[in-house]
Amino acid sequence: MSVTKATDADFKQILESNEKVVVKYYADWCGNCRLFSPKYKRMAEAEHNQGVAFLDVNAETSPEARKLANVTTLPFFAIFRNGELLDTVSASKEEAVAELVSKLSLN
Repeated sequence: MSVTKATDADFKQILESNEKVVVKYYADWCGNCRLFSPKYKRMAEAEHNQGVAFLDVNAETSPEARKLANVTTLPFFAIFRNGELLDTVSASKEEAVAELVSKLSLN
């Protein structure tokens, strides 16, 4: 699956229509956010992540989506199952984000 850009306008609808969702919150000025983008895209396309929706949300232009995950720093990652926030991590290390994503496979 590819990474989908989401905004406040469609964020809740995307959460409701996908069982498992990973969200990367970023800002255009955030260098670490830009550096992480290729890794995030690779994770989204990985075979073991099929069935998981990967979203990119600009934290500055989507305040409602940002509030749903209590975003404090960037880049910030959140996982949702059936529209409910499961867990978050603020990191720019691929291992930390991969560990977060793997929690969607549990249960």
